[in-house]
Amino acid sequence: MKTLFQSFSPYLTGVAATTVVFSFSSCKKENKVPTRYNIVYIMTDDHTGQMMSCYDTRYIETPNLDRIARDGVRFTNSFVANSLSGPSRACMLTGKHSHANGFTDNTTCVFDGSQQTLPKLLQTAGYQTAIVGKWHLESMPTGFDYWEILPGQGDYYNPDFIMMNNDTVREKGYLTNIITDKSIDWLEKGRDKEQPFCLFIHHKAIHRDWLPELKYLTLYEDKEFSMPDNFYDDYEGRPAAAAQTMSIAKDMDIIYDTKMYRKGMKS
Repeated sequence: MKTLFQSFSPYLTGVAATTVVFSFSSCKKENKVPTRYNIVYIMTDDHTGQMMSCYDTRYIETPNLDRIARDGVRFTNSFVANSLSGPSRACMLTGKHSHANGFTDNTTCVFDGSQQTLPKLLQTAGYQTAIVGKWHLESMPTGFDYWEILPGQGDYYNPDFIMMNNDTVREKGYLTNIITDKSIDWLEKGRDKEQPFCLFIHHKAIHRDWLPELKYLTLYEDKEFSMPDNFYDDYEGRPAAAAQTMSIAKDMDIIYDTKMYRKGMKS
C-alpha cells in the first residue's frame, strides 16, 4: 500500500529561495512494519508568491505548482531566519541562525561543512542523500552520498556542474531542464532502491538575471501587465527604502535584466 503526503511552502516572506517539499512513504499492510518516508525537496530561487497562480492569478499560470499546492499544504505566513541566498541555505541545512552556523553573507563566508546538518542526520538514520543544482555555499557539500552542484550562481544556458570527483563538466541545454533530468536520473538509476532517500533539487531559476528557456522568450510578448501604484515611488521620507539597489528604473540593466524600455517613460 502506498500513501502520498505533500507539503508546499513557497510564500516565504523575505526569503531568497522558495521551497516545495514532497514526501512519499509506503508500508506493508500484511506485516504492519512501515517503511520510512522518502523525501524530495525542491527549491526555486527568488520565487515570489505573486508568480505562482496558486497564490496570485493576475500574472502567470503555474498548473504544476498549483497541483502540488492543491493536493498538499499551502503556507501563507511563513518566514526565514535570513533572506540572503547562501545564508538562507545554511540555516535550512543546519537548523541554526546565521551567527551560529557561521555563514552570514554571500560575499565573505565559506560554509563549515564539518558541523551537523540535516543530510548528515538523515544518513545516520539510514537514508541515502543527494543534492543536484545550486549550492552557493563556497565549500563542497558534505553529508551527501551523491551531488552535482553549480559553481556560484550558475548559468542558465549551457551551465557548468562541479562533480563529486571535483571535475567541472559543461552540460548543453537550459539549466532548469538539466537539473530536473539529473535528479530524475539519480532517482531512477543512481540510488539503492532498498533504502529510503532524501533528494534536494535546487533550481537557480527564477533568480536574476531572468532568462527563460529559449522557446519561452516570446511567451508574454502580447500580454500587458498593469503597473503597481507605487511604480514611480520616490521614497520620500524613507531613506532605507531609497537606498535599495533593485529599482527597475535606476538599478536594472536594459540588457542584463531583459528590461523593457519605452521612449518617454520616466526614469
